Amino acid sequence: MDIEARTKGRGGTRTIDVMSAIRAKIAGRALGAGDRLPAIRSLAATMRVSPSTVVEAYDRLAAEGLIRARRGAGFYVSPTVTPPLALTEVEPRRDRAVDPFWVSRQSLDTDAAVPKPGCGWLPPEWMPEAALRRAARALARTDASVLTNYGSTSGSLALRRLLLARLAEDEIEASISQLMLTGSGTQATDLICRFLLRPGDTVLVDDPCYFDFRALLRAHQANIVSVPYTPSGPDVARFEQILSGERPRLYITNSALHNPTGATLSLQTAHRLLTAAAAHDLTIIEDDIFGDFEPERSPRLAALDGLNRVIRIGSFSKTLSASVRCGYIAARADWVEHLVDLQVATSFGGPSPVATEIIAKVLAGGSYRKHMDELRQKLARTRRDVARKLGALGIEPWLMPRGGFFLWCHLADGHDATAVARAALEEDVVLAPGNVFSVSQSASNSMRFNVAHMSDPRIWDVLRRALKAQPNR
Repeated sequence: MDIEARTKGRGGTRTIDVMSAIRAKIAGRALGAGDRLPAIRSLAATMRVSPSTVVEAYDRLAAEGLIRARRGAGFYVSPTVTPPLALTEVEPRRDRAVDPFWVSRQSLDTDAAVPKPGCGWLPPEWMPEAALRRAARALARTDASVLTNYGSTSGSLALRRLLLARLAEDEIEASISQLMLTGSGTQATDLICRFLLRPGDTVLVDDPCYFDFRALLRAHQANIVSVPYTPSGPDVARFEQILSGERPRLYITNSALHNPTGATLSLQTAHRLLTAAAAHDLTIIEDDIFGDFEPERSPRLAALDGLNRVIRIGSFSKTLSASVRCGYIAARADWVEHLVDLQVATSFGGPSPVATEIIAKVLAGGSYRKHMDELRQKLARTRRDVARKLGALGIEPWLMPRGGFFLWCHLADGHDATAVARAALEEDVVLAPGNVFSVSQSASNSMRFNVAHMSDPRIWDVLRRALKAQPNR
């Protein structure tokens, strides 16, 4: 079949038609590595398009590395061109160890159509798409420097001022010199670890805790110890024992809507944690990424401490967009000064001005509060519905959270969560087994469910079969 026949009747722009035709020729071996492509005018006549359309198509294919231009000699298939990747080459490895990286790799790399009740973000249709599109369109009218320049070292001043007002709502008094923007919440944690830790330093985390804390600390070669987490926060008696015996340099936690349990820190526990931290010179990273999902604000360590030994971090990847990423750090001014230098050294400036401009416009536009009000109500209904359906399978929530989209559950009859997750993955459903969150590996019959990703009927059928296939212990 010739190129004209391949493209006749195809949808899309004419440039894309030309590109598709060339790709089809290469994939079908009609054009091989090093072969010369048709001359521009010849192909334009064959496909009944303008020469400029062919030029644009060739330029795009060259930018992809599929073809190469030779000055004065035309375009040729790249000598290193390879056939299209097989599906097994682009999907994540399913046989890898179920460790803190496992859920992330499966959730991020599997096809968008694969149900992901084990992932840690909301579905696209739950996010404020209209507000994001309005903010993105407004970029066309903004100063060109936003589209072309590096970000300033501390990040957008406009967004930092908005964040200062939000910190004040939590009774955290801070100045502009105590606040910096980062590329993401994860980068915020990474910068702090670079600043405070040396290989072999001991870091305390909750058990269970957010699995990426474990993954990041492993990358920093830290000695990780854990404290059992209760419905009101970490076990305070055990926390005090660990501080006396292990002398950790750092403690990383969520105060509001703890990940994965959904628990909320009590005021009494918060006071005892800060007293123990002061006695043992412990620095605390308080990750507040889920704070806006709370119906009423719970105690914050950073507010009680005054940003003395507590560092507050956060981002908007859970509430606004995981694509337009931006995080922040609120801490002592002298520490922020050093952290800004680290960000310059590792990223050459703060986060993308495009990202910060979009987030600032959404926050300042007034639609964000309405979005979060609606989201909290929708999640409250969904948590109840999902908990009821899980209960019918013998899967019981550890507690019913005040907000958020996670349910930390115990599986029926002591089933092994890792085995259930592997069986579900064989049927293209990504689950989050308990031990990826547990340093002590004591959560083998627990699992975190993202209620916002539980609407697909396939999930429930797969879950039933996976539970039935695993023998009770």
